[in-house]
Order: sequence, then C-alpha cells, then structure tokens
Amino acid sequence: MNNRSEKIRNMLVPIIAVLLGFVIGGIIMAAFGFSPMAGYSQMIKTAFLNPQTGAINPRNIGEIFVTAGPLIFTALGFSVANSAGFFNIGLSGQALCGWVASIWVALAMPDAPKIVVLPLAILAGALSGAVAAAIPGILRALFGTSEVIVTIMMNYILLYTSTHIVNNVMDEKLMSNKGVTKMIGANGSLRTNFLTEISDHSRLNMGIFLALIFLVLVYFLMKKTTLGYEIRSVGLNPFASEYAGMSSKRTIIISMVISGFLAGLGGVVQGLGTFQNFFIQGSSLSIGFDGMAVSLLGSGSSVGILLSALLFSVLKLGGQGMQVAGIPSELVDVNIAIIIFFVGISFVIRFVLAKFFGTKKEVAVVEEVEANPSDQDEEGGKI
Repeated sequence: MNNRSEKIRNMLVPIIAVLLGFVIGGIIMAAFGFSPMAGYSQMIKTAFLNPQTGAINPRNIGEIFVTAGPLIFTALGFSVANSAGFFNIGLSGQALCGWVASIWVALAMPDAPKIVVLPLAILAGALSGAVAAAIPGILRALFGTSEVIVTIMMNYILLYTSTHIVNNVMDEKLMSNKGVTKMIGANGSLRTNFLTEISDHSRLNMGIFLALIFLVLVYFLMKKTTLGYEIRSVGLNPFASEYAGMSSKRTIIISMVISGFLAGLGGVVQGLGTFQNFFIQGSSLSIGFDGMAVSLLGSGSSVGILLSALLFSVLKLGGQGMQVAGIPSELVDVNIAIIIFFVGISFVIRFVLAKFFGTKKEVAVVEEVEANPSDQDEEGGKI
C-alpha cells in the first residue's frame, strides 16, 4: 500500500471521528429541542472569549492548559502500558497517589527552599504512582492475572486508602478541616507570578510545561531506545520476544512502572498546580479515564495526545457555558462518548476511506491489516 496514503488515512481517522461526534451530538441536541448552533457557539465563546467584551479571554485560555496538563500525563501512561500489550485502567488510583504524596511532602517542609521542596514533592508523587502500578504489573507478569480487574479494584483500594491517610494519618497541623489539607506554600507550588499575571489570574502553572517535556521524553524513550523497542515488541508478541532473548516479564513490569510514574505526575500537577491542596475524593479521579480517551483519540502519538488533551479541555470548559443557551452541559460528555465510539470502530472509517479514495488492492490490504493488527494499528499504542 502507498505509505503516504496510509499516513493520510491515519490522520483522517481521528479528525473524522471528532467531526462525526459533533454532528451526531448536534442531532441529539436537536432531537431534544435545543439548537445545536447556539450550543456549539456558546461553547466556543465560553472557552475562548470574554462574555463582556467579546475579546480573547486569557484566563479561559490559561484554564484550558490547566486541564490539559494532567490529561497529557495520564494519556502517556495509558499509551506506554498499551504499547506493552495491556490496559492500565488504574490511572485514576495512580494519579491519586501522586496527588496525596506530593501535597504531603510539600506541607511537611514549609520552611525549606523551593529548590528542595518542589523537586522532592514531584518525585514523591511520581514514585508513589509507580509503586501503585507496579503491583498489578508484577501480578500480571508473574501470575498471569488480568491487569484490567486488578487495576480497577486497586482504584477503589487507593481511593479509600487516601481518605484514611488524610483523616487519620496526616498530622493535624497539616489539616484545615476534616478531610481537607491546608494550602501548600509557594515553596511547593507549580504556580508562578508570571504565569498568573499573563493568564489574568487563572490557575495556569508549570505543569503544562512539564507535560510538554515528558511528551518529548516518552517519544524518545519509545522510539529511540532499546527499552522502548522491547516494550513495543512484547506488546506485539511476547512469545517471539522471549525467543529473541527479551524478558517479557521484566518488560511488562517496567512498562507498568513507567505508566504509573506518568500517571502519578498527572496527580502531582493536579495537586501542586491546579488545587494547591488535597481534599478527600468521593469517586475515582476523572483524569484517569479521560486520559485513556485522550490517548485513544490521539492514537497514542505524542502530537495526537497533545491535540486531543487540548480538545477535551475545550469541550469540558466550554461545556459549562452551554447552560447559558439552555442546553445541559452533560451533552458535552455525550459528544466525547460518541467521538470515542467512532475511534473504537476506526476500521469502518478506514474501510470507507479506502473504498472511496483508494484502489481495490488498498481495500484488501486494509481488511488484512485489521484482521491481523500490528503495532501501527494498536490504538493508543504508538508514541
């Protein structure tokens, strides 16, 4: 098949999925008596414009990047695990570990200089996420347990453990109210006066820049290193990898640890950047499951993850303004679900594109590739 045609087709699949999501979302709005044009127009205005002046709103732009930061980390975590051939559904719990640990360290060192506190808090959060992910990784590698079941169950274990830690383990001096910690000091914060001022006092912080750095680092890891090659090889065929001298068990554990490390960083950005404290959660963090969707929509590539994270941020922020047009903001979640649905049935989109814009040979090749997927066709598996 023509490689250029295939690359174009791969780029068109998520774009078409997004467009179909908006179109069908609009049909659903119309079916319930709402105006799709008014709803989407209000979404864009809320996400980018000042309601009074109609000019670009730097505060809202800042909040878009605030939301995107943690999503990039959890999406990267999911993509690395998926490259190794399994689903890390425990991103929420691992991110929660990162959030709790980073805030705990920052609050425990109120008088230490920022150059000491901030790196330690970030490292503590990332490592706690890695440890949480290592457990299902070890169980999968050594005992063949289902990582899906283990990680889902661990989400609940870590959720209630975090509640216990905040209510019963943390020093009372670190608490402001029952279940709510004090705000961290400037020495442990990812926020800076410069970013706050240029974004009109939004919560914009260095977390988004940290996320951009890791987009590059993970790309380099997966594409330019032996470890990245081993992770992708084990994901494709663990038996052939073993025959070639690779340890599939070691690679599975390492990839899961890396995945949890990245998810933990998502929690760090959530804690040290977005909220500046920790408060007990009633359910699993949404950034975990949203990160999975971001990775799927972005096909696991670094650029795709960045663009998908920004799109999700716009949808979530802009969706809050849809109520101004009388449309329930929950319809934004319906749009996201529809987009992921079309990404999930990408074969249909690929087949249609090949049918109408390719040759019969290309159609046959698409059918063959989808029947025997490779690493280039694993959604969320490319970095």
